[in-house]
Amino acid sequence: MSSIKKSFNLEGKVAIITGSSKGIGKAIAKGLAEHGAKVVISSRNQEAVDEVVSEFKANGLDAVGISCHIGKPEQRKNLVQNVIEHYGRIDILVNNAAINPIYGPIEDAEEEVFDKIMDVNVKAPWMLSNLVLPSFKEAGGGSIINIASVEAIHPGAGLGLYSTSKAALLMLTKNQAKEWGQHGVRANVLCPGLIKTKFSAALWQNEKLLQKIERTLPSSRMGMPDEMVGMVCLLASDAGAYMTGSVYNADGGYLIAG
Repeated sequence: MSSIKKSFNLEGKVAIITGSSKGIGKAIAKGLAEHGAKVVISSRNQEAVDEVVSEFKANGLDAVGISCHIGKPEQRKNLVQNVIEHYGRIDILVNNAAINPIYGPIEDAEEEVFDKIMDVNVKAPWMLSNLVLPSFKEAGGGSIINIASVEAIHPGAGLGLYSTSKAALLMLTKNQAKEWGQHGVRANVLCPGLIKTKFSAALWQNEKLLQKIERTLPSSRMGMPDEMVGMVCLLASDAGAYMTGSVYNADGGYLIAG
């Protein structure tokens, strides 16, 4: 019988995490690196990426930084090519980078905003996954973890287009799992609830709104970025080898709060 503890080991694996210079992405990158993976820190700003790499290396973690605006096709290609040149392979892709430039009713949004949200939150993960697929095939498998949101499952207030984009990401993931399983590729979704990051600051910096949300949650509090890490480490590793095409929530009970 194989060791369960060893099945979480990611030594020799290479992981790309988009949007990983801060927040949930950075926490995920650290967790994967602590489990032995070589991690690629990526976000739009090279300075921010370099800062995280220095911090990780100071803690004995294996990391490189490659800036990438995932909404730009050439930068996506460049990211994947650079990783393969540097490490020779890709085993894990965490599509974490996302945007939400608008908060308000869906009828007030401009068409350009809709296009921008869909480009970054849906099209970019699709295209990046396609670019990584040949490396997965060569390695005999791989794991895609798409970071969505509980907003993909339950509509909140003022986040309509963001919710729509994340719901599309859920179905993209299921199709990736179904079509690419033959190549040993697994694809899953993690749906965080309200997590204390810069991205969600508009929600938790509003004291009244935060208290209202926390009163309804079974956990009675918002989550922290590092509380998203365990599930991603499971889905990335052999411990999660039979898990594919599924949606996992880490939301403090938001979806059962009624």
